[in-house]
Amino acid sequence: MTLQAATEAAAAPKSRSKGYGGYLLRKLGGALGSLVFMLIVNFFLFRILPGDPAKTLGRGRLTTPEQVEAFNKTYGLEQPLPQQFLTFLHNTFTGKLGISITYPGHEVSQLIADRMWPTLLLVGTSTILAAVIGVWLGVRGAWNRGSTFDKTSTGFSLTLYAMPEWWLGMLLIVALAVGIGPMPGLFPTGGLHSTDVDPSSLKGVLDTAWHLTLPVLTLTLAYLAEYALIMRSSLLDELGEDYLMTARAKGLRDISVRNRHAVRNALLPTTTVAALSLGFVVSGAVTIETVFSIPGLGLLGVEALKGPDFWLLQGTFLVASIGVIVANLGANLLYGWLDPRVRT
Repeated sequence: MTLQAATEAAAAPKSRSKGYGGYLLRKLGGALGSLVFMLIVNFFLFRILPGDPAKTLGRGRLTTPEQVEAFNKTYGLEQPLPQQFLTFLHNTFTGKLGISITYPGHEVSQLIADRMWPTLLLVGTSTILAAVIGVWLGVRGAWNRGSTFDKTSTGFSLTLYAMPEWWLGMLLIVALAVGIGPMPGLFPTGGLHSTDVDPSSLKGVLDTAWHLTLPVLTLTLAYLAEYALIMRSSLLDELGEDYLMTARAKGLRDISVRNRHAVRNALLPTTTVAALSLGFVVSGAVTIETVFSIPGLGLLGVEALKGPDFWLLQGTFLVASIGVIVANLGANLLYGWLDPRVRT
């Protein structure tokens, strides 16, 4: 029996590693399948609209057959649809996403690269702040269930979560940017930075942070409830577990039982939500970027939709979809590593 136990103990790490390897391959295969499906949808989604694409994209400016022919040749619309799809795949994997119609002469890949930084700065910062504050609210509320803090924080989070983001942003603009009554406006109403400031200088960095205060605050308040409620619910599920009673029986202080045992296990669902939320960072916050005039990917997508601009829409959809697929893959792999039970 002793020899058998020793053999099983020696084989356990290998079995766990093998189990994670199979889990990793399955998730990678699922992500690859999602990527292929997304590429197919991304191509055909903007080509099923009725009418002549040249007339639709040309916005009525193509009045002669020669102009229509030149337009079709420039954007590859004279090719058969299967050949267009192969060209689309080749250009996608080589980073050539086409020429924008909304911004004539500008490559879509360069436009996306220019707009990526404001979106990452805005949505990334607000996501991190919402996760940190929301987890703290959820932990404290669940550990003191039914307290005044728990009821107040839960009601406050739910109220903010129920508000449309654009409406909350406009309320903050009226209250803190325009000013109410004797209270003057404290923050800019929109934009990424002042026109007379160099963004690369120290003054420009501080000016950008000042302009982003209200948009970041809006998204942080809007996302707060996601983390607070999930963390609260997860921690409440852990409070009745036997291992917490064992930890208390060992004489550990209440704060140690919470932080070293309960919170660590309760963080697993919140970790998944945080990873998935980061995937939506690159898609931008369409309503907030529009309300606050932030030149990010969300606003770029709105501008492309007004065109319509097929190639710019394809590019923004591609970047947003890849971000979600990669984040979902990362969340699955992280969760499978933290909790071996999900591998089965």
